[in-house]
Amino acid sequence: MSELPGSEPPEWWDDPAMPWRQKPGRADFACLAWMGVLGVVSMAMLPVRAWLLGSPDRIPLLVALTGSRSGTVSLGALVHTGQYSVVWGVGQLIVHLPWIVPVIAGTIMSCKFDWVYWWAGKLWGRGMIEVWAGKSPRARHRYERMERWAAKMGWLGIVIAYLPIPLPLMPVVFVLAGASGMSVKRFMALDLTVCLAWLLGFVALGAAGGAPVETALGIYAKVANFVTIALIVAIVAWTFVRSSKKTRTPAKN
Repeated sequence: MSELPGSEPPEWWDDPAMPWRQKPGRADFACLAWMGVLGVVSMAMLPVRAWLLGSPDRIPLLVALTGSRSGTVSLGALVHTGQYSVVWGVGQLIVHLPWIVPVIAGTIMSCKFDWVYWWAGKLWGRGMIEVWAGKSPRARHRYERMERWAAKMGWLGIVIAYLPIPLPLMPVVFVLAGASGMSVKRFMALDLTVCLAWLLGFVALGAAGGAPVETALGIYAKVANFVTIALIVAIVAWTFVRSSKKTRTPAKN
């Protein structure tokens, strides 16, 4: 796109697709890199989650590694039906791990990257939310509505952010926590506490469901390997198509 006569050319960093509104520094690049790491890890874990959910023996590991909500519900069902068992051999010592151990580990693993969202909010305010919304009026309206809701809730928004709903509420709440000036220590303390409370609630839900949950898990176990393969193929295909579009897009003058 050509510049108007007499107008100053935009700076290399002045791009609406970027979250910053001033010349970025090392912290900006580092945070953006961590955002990329978060996305890659999330995509890579999709087939792993599907495989781990496919067997009762793997459910505790699923919970410990990912803090999976569906896995935690299944864990509660295993505890209720007496099928939960995790045994570690340490030399001559045999250790039976109680169910709370994978839940606590899952809490830590579930929150391991949440500080990146907080950092993005501290650095760029709502800039990252604008990037997520993009140019779509519908997406922008949806994100603005979630922002208004989160602003009214304050720190209680972190509690509601863990609701299992198909909206990107959690990252919005976390970004706004950083933008509002909340300290990282307070943010992480709230985040870990709330996450643990929700996971314990999911354990209780699974225990209340009992045998029906186990039946559903058994049905899924029969197709788990196919689901895992399908997810891997989908991720590879999506990556290939996206990279192909980038290489075919002609440069704009």
